Amino acid sequence: MTTFTAKAPARANIIGEHTDYAPNGGHVLPTPLPFFTTVTMEETGSAGRFSAVSGRYPDEVVERSLDEPARGGHWTDYILGCLKVAATKIKVPGVRISVKSEVPIGCGISSSAALCVATVRALKGLTGATWTDEEIALIAYEAEHDYVGVPCGKMDQFASSIGRPGQALLLNTRTLEYRSVPLPTDRVIMLVACGKQHDLAKGDSYNKRIDRMNECIEARDQLGVTVLAELGYADLPRLNALRPVVAKRARHVITENLRVLEMVQALEKGDVARESELIAQSHVSQRDDFECSIPEIDALVESSIRFGIRAARLCGGGFGGAIIALVPKAQAVAWWKFVAKENPHASLISTYALSEADTEHAA
Repeated sequence: MTTFTAKAPARANIIGEHTDYAPNGGHVLPTPLPFFTTVTMEETGSAGRFSAVSGRYPDEVVERSLDEPARGGHWTDYILGCLKVAATKIKVPGVRISVKSEVPIGCGISSSAALCVATVRALKGLTGATWTDEEIALIAYEAEHDYVGVPCGKMDQFASSIGRPGQALLLNTRTLEYRSVPLPTDRVIMLVACGKQHDLAKGDSYNKRIDRMNECIEARDQLGVTVLAELGYADLPRLNALRPVVAKRARHVITENLRVLEMVQALEKGDVARESELIAQSHVSQRDDFECSIPEIDALVESSIRFGIRAARLCGGGFGGAIIALVPKAQAVAWWKFVAKENPHASLISTYALSEADTEHAA
C-alpha cells in the first residue's frame, strides 16, 4: 500500500486580529512557527472510509465514513472535512491516518489549520493531486469553515500553507493577494499561554465569535459597504449612526486593518517604536472594542509593559489563548522571568527562542 507523510506549521499573527473573515475582508500579518503537525497517510482497500490515530490520544483509533456529519468539533472532524472537500475534486481512497503534533491546542496559534493543511498535503502526495499551496489552503479553509463549522477566515490556512520561516505574510483576505515581509532578526517572537484554552468550534468561545461576526455583518450592511475594510480613519464618524456595541466592533475592524498596513511600513523602515505602538494599540482595541480579551490575557500584557516591552497583545481568536510579544533577543530570558513571576499560571510556548538552560533559569 502507498504511504505518504506531510507536515504543516502553526502560526502566530503579528497583527490583524478579526479582520480576516467574510464581512470584514481586511489584511492580516501572520508568520509560521517552528511547531509542526505531521500526518502520515496510508492507502487501504476501504473506499469511502478512514481510520485515524493521534499521538495525543494513542489509545483511541477512530473509524469514520466520508458520508458522516461532523461530531461537534472532534479532532477527526478536521480530517474528515479535508477528505470530503478533496473528494469533490479527486477520487479519495480509503486511508489509514496517523497524526503527530507538537502544536499546543487552544492557545491561539492555529493547531486546527496545521492539522488540515498537513492532511491535504499528505493526500496530495498519496494521490498525485496537483494542487498549489494556495489551493491546499482553500481546501483546508473549506473543511474547517464549512464542514467543522468554525467561524474563521482564511488567514490560518494561508499562513500554514504559504508562510515562510523568518517572514510575515501580508495577506489581503478579500482578494487573496499576498507578499512576504521580512521580520527583524534582532527580536524574537515570544508566545505565552495564559492558562485558559479556547475552542472556536464549540462552547462559549464559539458563541461569542458568532455574536461578533453577526455584529460585524450588521455594521457592514448599515454602512452600505462590501466589507468593513473598505473604510478608513475618515469614515469613523459614520459609526455614530450604529448601535453602540456594533460601532465598537466596526471600529476595531477598521482600525486593525489599517494597523496591519502601518505595521508593514514600520517593519520595512525598522521603526521599532512605531511597531510597539501599533501592537499595543491592537491589544487595547481587542480588549475594549472587540471585547475578546480576558483578565488573564490582560495581566500578561500588563506585565510585559511593566518590564518595558509594549509590543505585546492578545494573539488569536480571543476568550483565552495566548499573547504574542516582540522582544529583543538580549532581553528574552529576563522578560520571561519577569512575566512568569507575575503570572505563575502562564506557560511559555515559544521555548525555541531560548536555550533549554535559559528556559529552566527563566522559569
